Amino acid sequence: MFQNLLIAIDGSDLSNKALEAGLDLAKSHGSRVTFLTASDPISTGIGSGGFGTLSAGPLVERLEEAYRDGAAKILNAAANRASELGVSAETVYAPRQRPADAILQEAESRGCDTILMGSHGNRGLRRLILGSQATEVLARSTVPVLIIK
Repeated sequence: MFQNLLIAIDGSDLSNKALEAGLDLAKSHGSRVTFLTASDPISTGIGSGGFGTLSAGPLVERLEEAYRDGAAKILNAAANRASELGVSAETVYAPRQRPADAILQEAESRGCDTILMGSHGNRGLRRLILGSQATEVLARSTVPVLIIK
């Protein structure tokens, strides 16, 4: 265990705590690391043909470009931090995927033995509305999941 880590990050303060905890673990165990960030599919509510003269295509393209740019900044910062610590790391951006799905698919395809991620600890109605990617990963993962709060 702890030889091949997947660290899910989104640029938030909590995800940065997970990043640092994961890098500490990787450094002490000589682990390989994969940093992953994902962006949910974009739902416009407009059918593929548009609505009258309204087309969501240009808006969706601009949003996806912004997501790609944001993901690149998050992943580059993580890769630079890993390099500073002498930890071998790769980065993965999973566009148009729910984070839990992307985390689980990538962990399986890369043979990761541990997943690290942050959890905001939402409760009650907020959790019902927002969902919990951490809870879903915990419920579906076949490998240990380390949740950082």
